[in-house]
Amino acid sequence: MSTVLFESKSNISYVTLNRADRYNALNKDMLMELLDVLEQIEKNDDKIVILSGNGKAFCAGGDISMMTEFADKNYYENIMKTIEAIALKLYMMPKIVISAVQGSAVGLGLSLALTADYVVAQNESKLGMLFIGIGLAPDGGGHFLLRERIGTHKAKQFIWGKQQLAGPEAKAMGLVDVLTDKQAIDHATELANQMLAAPIVAMLKTKKMYHQRNEQELISYMEAERKSQWALRNTEDHQEGVSAFSEKRKPSFIGR
Repeated sequence: MSTVLFESKSNISYVTLNRADRYNALNKDMLMELLDVLEQIEKNDDKIVILSGNGKAFCAGGDISMMTEFADKNYYENIMKTIEAIALKLYMMPKIVISAVQGSAVGLGLSLALTADYVVAQNESKLGMLFIGIGLAPDGGGHFLLRERIGTHKAKQFIWGKQQLAGPEAKAMGLVDVLTDKQAIDHATELANQMLAAPIVAMLKTKKMYHQRNEQELISYMEAERKSQWALRNTEDHQEGVSAFSEKRKPSFIGR
């Protein structure tokens, strides 16, 4: 079964994370599949991309099981560079990108959602970075994307605070653009159809002007995140965080 579904319909590319039994947590195969789908979409004629997740969650972030294999530096580098390529493709996509957030979008899942031009979220959705819970810092361009939306000061506190915000709180902070009581994918499709009836070529020129100027900065942030994660994964706090997560208990961090 494919872990990433793709359908082109009425000038909209629908990308659906399809690992509902794991809350769409991203493992190596899923990341490779997602990158492949985005490369296909980049070349098609659709003007809008809608990214969503099947089941009860948008995306629970990176699959914790991958971390057991991160002791291999080459494996780690390949995974991180795949994540970076996905985030960059979504951010630089020459189309309007909409994230349809149903349920939780956390960790890397939130980074992916924030690459979008519009984040549509159901009122009951939950958004958080949560990397701090396992002694890590955000990846997937999370530092850059949060700074763009809420500024450096609030971004730091959001990352450090292990906050998981409900839809209305996330909108008030600036992480969500559109709240809905409907299914997020339905509202996102309505928004997409409104934009298809607008002068979307002019909209895309504006996106290109802003995002091209930010491209190298995003790349720089992601390179720094990759180095940071490699250093942090060797800390005692990270090992404790992963153990606590696996054992479903509260971690006991010691600051090293």
